[in-house]
Amino acid sequence: MVDAIVDAAIRVLAARGWADFTTNEVAEVAGVSVGSLYQYFPDKLALAEVIRQRHLDAVLDALAPPAKGPQAMSLAQRVTHLVTGIIALHSENQALHRVLIDGVPLLARTNYGDFEEAYRRAYRAVIEFASGREGDAGDEVAAWVLAGAVEGAVHAAARNGQLDAPLLKAELTGLVLGYLRNRKSEAGSEL
Repeated sequence: MVDAIVDAAIRVLAARGWADFTTNEVAEVAGVSVGSLYQYFPDKLALAEVIRQRHLDAVLDALAPPAKGPQAMSLAQRVTHLVTGIIALHSENQALHRVLIDGVPLLARTNYGDFEEAYRRAYRAVIEFASGREGDAGDEVAAWVLAGAVEGAVHAAARNGQLDAPLLKAELTGLVLGYLRNRKSEAGSEL
């Protein structure tokens, strides 16, 4: 029942936006009573937070290296995998992503710190993969710069309904590769 309610909430939130998102409509779309919905979710903010958490979990999955392992691939393949995954994730329901980015108020989230830590580690792993070494003093800042660049580009494309723009993947891949290669060459020149 919880999954049916959340799936219905996703459809309603994407279609109606935050201002017109109601628990009554979610219950109707899910085929449950409003009382049943309230047994699991005290209000529409709680429903939106579950939707947001599912998205954050999917982001971490998209950032993970492929199952065959990162060592078996080139930097270009690793970056292409990352960019393709993030764009595909945000392309699944662009209307929902626009609402999550701009419409739903942020809650005091107890688990957001856990996501931020895992998110930072995932981007730091890409930085370390590109440099071929671990523990460089600048890797932490570089991870946030890289995360901000990818997130900013993808969220801007989502806001504008442009995630399917033919050149987005190539441009973002080139941006990330250029940044990583530049960091590596600058580190090599310091040695």
